[in-house]
Parts: sequence; C-alpha cells; structure tokens
Amino acid sequence: MGTSGKSELKGARLEKNLTLEEAAAELNAITGGTSDTSQLSAWESGRRRTGLRNRRGLVELYNKPNEVLFSHQDGQYGVAQALHQAQGTLITRWTDLLDAMTSVVAGAKRHLVVTGSRSREKAYLDAIETAVAQNPDLVHTRVLYGPPRHPELAEHLVRLVELRDPAARRNGVRTLSIGLVDRGETVERFFLASESQAVVPLSSLHTADGFGCGIVLGVAAATGLVRHGQEACTAARLLGTIRDVRDLPVRRR
Repeated sequence: MGTSGKSELKGARLEKNLTLEEAAAELNAITGGTSDTSQLSAWESGRRRTGLRNRRGLVELYNKPNEVLFSHQDGQYGVAQALHQAQGTLITRWTDLLDAMTSVVAGAKRHLVVTGSRSREKAYLDAIETAVAQNPDLVHTRVLYGPPRHPELAEHLVRLVELRDPAARRNGVRTLSIGLVDRGETVERFFLASESQAVVPLSSLHTADGFGCGIVLGVAAATGLVRHGQEACTAARLLGTIRDVRDLPVRRR
C-alpha cells in the first residue's frame, strides 16, 4: 500500500521538531490511545492508513487539516482510487448526469455524502431536501470547499438546517453534518455517494464551473467514497447552527 508521493504527515512532524517517539507520546495524550513509533512511521510512509480517532488527534497535534495531512493515504482510498480501480459507467450528456445524481439521492437509505461548493441545479437540490425530510434515519453529510459559489446552494443549505438541527442526534448519531474546508491548497472534490451508488461529476475543459459529464460507480466505490467524505467532514469546520449557515458568504467567481 505504499506511496511514492510526498508525506505531509511526516513534514508536519518535522515542522514541530518532534521525533517519532515524541509525536507518539503527544498523540496518545490527546487520544488516550497506545500508538507507537512503528505505527506513526507506517502512517507517514503510507504503508498503513490512519484510523479516524488518530486522524482527529493528529489534526489537533499538528494544527493542519485532515486532507493535507493524509493526502498521501487518501489518494489510494478516495476519488482517485475509485476512478482508477472501479468499473464505472461514463455519462456524457448533462441530462443523463443530472438523472444519475438524483437517482443516487433517491436511492440513499442510510448515507448520503455530497462534496463541493458549486451545486445549483434545482431538481438535484430539491431531491436532497426531499430525502432528508422523508427519511429521518438518513445520515446526510455535505462537505464544502470554501463558501458556496452560488446563492442556490446557500439557500439550499439554509433549508437543510431548517429541516434538521445539525446538533440533534437520532439513535446517538448526528444525521446532518455540514463541514467547511478552508480552501488553501486543498483541491476541491466533487462527488455524491450513498451506500449503494456514487456519481463523480467531471468538470468541463472550458469552464471550471461547468459539469457536463461524469462517472457512475457501484457499491464498492460508493462505500469508500462515503467513508472518505465523512472523514473529510470530521476534519472540517462544522457548521453546527442555522446562524453558521446563514452567515456563509456566497463566493462568486
């Protein structure tokens, strides 16, 4: 499972002038865990993938976002791997792409993860709101990469938190999570996934905001993307109140 890319996780440790032993001790003080130097070394090299509890601890320890610290790991488990390894169906017409996206939303029973800050298609956003309203057990996660690009998305997010309180839990689980990733050098991700199917829209060569085609993926890739999106949201800034959502600016091009 190794990686040949740069390990930001190791770089973050070196920036703090910590040895592996010191980093393990500080991480365990945060998490209450028992991580050792061999685990940290494997995480830094990409030979092993860091679990959720230790990801949170390392984000706190190094004060860097999840998607920066673990980019060398997630390149194997996130969007890139799903596109490379999964057998998907290419969609080349916008109407077919929109149908596929709304189909994923309508078929979601347990999980619905959506990433990106550029949504504005009414039928698609309406489908998400309908799914959230009609299925109280559906766990919906939205990861924003910077503020919304369009007022339609900003208004959609407000309607979501009017339908569900992000602070509320059902059966001990938060069923609405909206996370904001500070863009910085983080690449914006675009996908939506349920427990059974996923769609990865592909941006146009002519405009960064145009999505005219995409890839439909099956259950194996969808499951990985759900996990990937939820972990990204965990490391993002949680918008936990309706005020947080209403105060989002619309970041126009």
